Amino acid sequence: MVEKSDHSGRWPSLYDPFRSFGTRLAEWLSPATEASSDEMAYDISMELPGVSDEDIELTVENGLVTVSGEKRSHEEKRGDTWYFSERQYGAFRRTFRLPEDAQGDKASAKMKEGVLHVTVPKKAPEAASEAKKISISRS
Repeated sequence: MVEKSDHSGRWPSLYDPFRSFGTRLAEWLSPATEASSDEMAYDISMELPGVSDEDIELTVENGLVTVSGEKRSHEEKRGDTWYFSERQYGAFRRTFRLPEDAQGDKASAKMKEGVLHVTVPKKAPEAASEAKKISISRS
């Protein structure tokens, strides 16, 4: 649900441009992620270059998959002159809601070439039960 406040008058509120600044900043700093599925499972892939396995926490609870961790900075070299740095460091946290047919308790994860792959198997579709003929009684 999206909430939009209605402001009376002609002038917009002065804080409107900053209303969702925190959310936008968190999204910008979050690791790039892809989610997909096939017939057997859901897959969440998250780019985490430079983050070690020990610095990642993966939990599944109440239908939510949460990936959190921290990318730590390396020691600064003394005497270097920095012209620019585009590397990002710090804590991150992403949460994903699982669909009804996901088996969160059987989730698995692997790290390959700086990309975390979380796999959540799907429940087997329930077998269609045979049609049962119901007789109508006369009262």
